[in-house]
Amino acid sequence: MEIGQTNQSVTSNANANQTTVDPTVISSDFETFLLMLTTQMENQDPLNPIDSSDYAVQLATFSSVEQQVQTNDLLKGLSEQMGLMGMAQLAGWVGMEARAAAPAHFDGAPITLSPNPKTTAEEAFLVVRDADGNQVERAAIPTSTDTLDWAGVDEHGNPRPSGLYSFEVQSYAHGELIGTSKVDVYSQITEARNEGGKTVLILEGGVQVAAADVSALRSPA
Repeated sequence: MEIGQTNQSVTSNANANQTTVDPTVISSDFETFLLMLTTQMENQDPLNPIDSSDYAVQLATFSSVEQQVQTNDLLKGLSEQMGLMGMAQLAGWVGMEARAAAPAHFDGAPITLSPNPKTTAEEAFLVVRDADGNQVERAAIPTSTDTLDWAGVDEHGNPRPSGLYSFEVQSYAHGELIGTSKVDVYSQITEARNEGGKTVLILEGGVQVAAADVSALRSPA
């Protein structure tokens, strides 16, 4: 009777030890698992042996967890490699000029704009605003989608102050405003970041845009 109780206690302890094994290291503990299983078999109650199907379940469970851990390790390795490859690709973006609907930094050099007036527009006007949102210029432009250079000078031909400027196009038909749209601007990329799995580009003047919002890339003019 005492032998039976001792065996049951050993079996219970073996089961308890098995359930507390850390799954993150189980792939390197296969020999320990086999030793526990062997001990469990040696100390089972001869009058009430453990069903063989229970062993099969334990082996299958261990094998499944072990494979999952190995899969996780493999995915982690692949993720790290993809991250390094991604950073290498991002490095190629730095120095390029990105086209995006974002403010542009003016430092005296012309800024290339890519307006997109309404297709039904009969007239189009370029509206320029400074960093505070004040309108500093409004001029007629062609109703086409051809790029144009904004010189950044006032009505007297003097260069405007350095800083950030934003651009929009007002489309008119029959003398009435039919739409206003932001203008895509070419700006040089000074930095590329990976934030939360998303690529963020830093443009001249500290302007941030998502890589998904960039509609074109070109070499610096």
